[in-house]
Amino acid sequence: MMQWSDLLSKPKPAATRRIPYGPLPQQVVDLWLPDGPGRHPLVLMIHGGCWTKSIADLTIMNYAAEDLRKRGVAVWNIEYRGVDEPGGGYPGTYLDVAAALDAARGAARTYNLDLSSGMVVGHSAGGHLALWAAARRKLPESSLLHTGEPLRIRAVVDLAGLANLKTDTDTACGAEPVAAMAGSPTAARPDIYTDTSPAALVPLGAVQYVIHGADDHTVKPAVGDAYAAIALKAGDEVHVSNPPGGHVEEIAPGTPSWDATAALILNLVK
Repeated sequence: MMQWSDLLSKPKPAATRRIPYGPLPQQVVDLWLPDGPGRHPLVLMIHGGCWTKSIADLTIMNYAAEDLRKRGVAVWNIEYRGVDEPGGGYPGTYLDVAAALDAARGAARTYNLDLSSGMVVGHSAGGHLALWAAARRKLPESSLLHTGEPLRIRAVVDLAGLANLKTDTDTACGAEPVAAMAGSPTAARPDIYTDTSPAALVPLGAVQYVIHGADDHTVKPAVGDAYAAIALKAGDEVHVSNPPGGHVEEIAPGTPSWDATAALILNLVK
């Protein structure tokens, strides 16, 4: 199995341009534009790292984003405040993700990109956020996470996501960042999972591809299986696969795991 050093020691590709979506230094998006004239399909991307900036930022996805760019797919790779940064966790991380995704509408117009697939790809903690993004339209106005006219997500590629904040506390991330993402109960919000945990928000109304490497020990395949069972029971369309490899291979071009995911993305957007 690959280690993180096997991927991150390689020369890191650079995005086409960095675009702010807010005033904070973390509120930026890296846009990856394919060569040649558009109209290129645009895929939304959310990085993982246990929602913790000291572990990973958006550049951990540069290799996967560049691979998609070379295949003719534009990528909107978002950054957000981590739980270890001021304002991160509940609700700031979610509000950043929401604002970054909604800003893709303007980018699609500016750069002549096709956003019609409504596809978001998320890895690890980013898988949780990708699934949550699909559920945003269901949030009540009373939620701190509610925003008007959220971008419609039609398909989610969840790469080893932590989709159930109530139960996914024994992964390699541990319980602390999960608790920060769930937030604290209040009189107005006694159930902290109803606006944060995809498992509590199903049906999401988007087709979901839940992909966990067969040898992933960071977020084990059983985590994806458990979530998929909940989502399927609620009526969502969910496809589960367990390609060879572990947590790194899921976003490492040239591995069977990522190459199968890239082929899936191409098929869905084209």
